[in-house]
Amino acid sequence: MLLRSIATFLFVVVSGAPQAATLLVWGDSLSAGYQLAPQEAWPVLLQTRLEERGFPHRVINGSVSGETSAGGRTRLPAALERHRPDVVVLALGANDGLRGLRPQLLGVNLEAMITAAREAGARVLLVGMQMPPNYGPAYTQRFAQTFRDVAGRTGTPLLPFLLEGFADDPAQFLADGIHPTAEAQHRILDNVWDALEPMLRQDAHRDRPLPVRQSAPNSTTRTP
Repeated sequence: MLLRSIATFLFVVVSGAPQAATLLVWGDSLSAGYQLAPQEAWPVLLQTRLEERGFPHRVINGSVSGETSAGGRTRLPAALERHRPDVVVLALGANDGLRGLRPQLLGVNLEAMITAAREAGARVLLVGMQMPPNYGPAYTQRFAQTFRDVAGRTGTPLLPFLLEGFADDPAQFLADGIHPTAEAQHRILDNVWDALEPMLRQDAHRDRPLPVRQSAPNSTTRTP
């Protein structure tokens, strides 16, 4: 009788305890922290913000420098199986654009990754990218529209542009003019947070008390 009571008590305690959720960042060098110290990349800053604001999510950064949407699509199933994420931040496409790859193929790959993530039980935040004007208006418009089209077809929350508000400021980038500085990582985090926080507040663990919402700075400038 005593053993049964103890077992029942332990079951209630364990089952009632909040379990940490997993957030997988799936991107390229813009999310991998290219040429930065490991602690400076925005996904690491995201982990700190989550802890400060009472969210129990554990961030796993699966981003790889130079990754295309095709490469990310190939790697994703193994990562989903290994990490079992609750949320996937899908931030691929920049290298597709820089290589002038067809936006249609980008769209196909993004949709395939969204489908795979959802089938694995994860919710997805799609992060868009834009190409600089020297790629020509036709290509840059089709490229940016691809993310909006994918988000619309799949009903996926969309952050239209990862570098919103500072992409036209050379001081925010390293000497290569492509990769954001350590200081700019905080601005990337604010962009991601504005789109991500509403999703986190709808976390599947609905029996867990949610933290009080705190406002984050909003982007004010859209670059071409």
